Amino acid sequence: MTHSTIHVRRTKTALTYLLLTTVAALFAAPLLFMIAASFKPDERVLTDGSSWRALWPVQASVDNYADVFARVDFVQYLLNSLLVTTAVVLFGLAVNSMAGYAFARLEWRGRRLAFAGVLMVLILPFEAIAVPLFYQVTSWGWRDSYHVQIVPFIASALSIYLFYTFFAALPRELEEAARVDGAGPWRIYLRIIIPASKPAFATVAILTFLTQWGSFLWPVMVTSGETYRPLPVAISSFKTLPPLQWGDTMAFGVLMVIPVLLVFLFFQRWFISSVAATGLKG
Repeated sequence: MTHSTIHVRRTKTALTYLLLTTVAALFAAPLLFMIAASFKPDERVLTDGSSWRALWPVQASVDNYADVFARVDFVQYLLNSLLVTTAVVLFGLAVNSMAGYAFARLEWRGRRLAFAGVLMVLILPFEAIAVPLFYQVTSWGWRDSYHVQIVPFIASALSIYLFYTFFAALPRELEEAARVDGAGPWRIYLRIIIPASKPAFATVAILTFLTQWGSFLWPVMVTSGETYRPLPVAISSFKTLPPLQWGDTMAFGVLMVIPVLLVFLFFQRWFISSVAATGLKG
């Protein structure tokens, strides 16, 4: 390898890292601004926005965080979001993984037609069915409850598809050996498929958590009181409470983001290792 070739390769690597760093900084800037603003006095949140001080907590204090807990029942909103999101993630992992396994590994009449239906639902936006679904749950008396925010989102076409692509790529030798030993579909699924599919479960868990944690349209349609109100609806209402305090709103936003970061940090190893296997890289 010549010196010029090495120099070109190093230059390309440096430019690549520079580009990636720039893009990462652009994505991180709003988050850094929110964190810095959450520690600032309210009068400095917007006045520092046009300088480097926007990303630095000048005159830092935790007064804004204390105000959040003093002005609203933040703990109740947090528990509501945790309950709803955790239930959707756990029930969704069970239901959607079994559906993906049935489509990828089992032979049954109508399988291809049913999977085509799943793919059709995949391109259907939730907004297209939100109003009919609202009238349906209202007729059942489900409004202002936890289950109205959980049940409609347990089955997910995207999650089924991600599980299907991962299960379809698994080698069949393990299943065939288990069948020789007398194992049925349930035992194969529980003892072989699930232990071999931790990356797929982590990926679906993260994507489901992110989607459900930030859900706004459906909760604002089906909840009218504070008892079952999740964080996205709560912060929308909090911003309109007089007096308008931008520092308090930023602190509320930081408190909302922390659980998401914790979940991603916990599952990131499996998430990154499953990107190629679940087809997300395409």
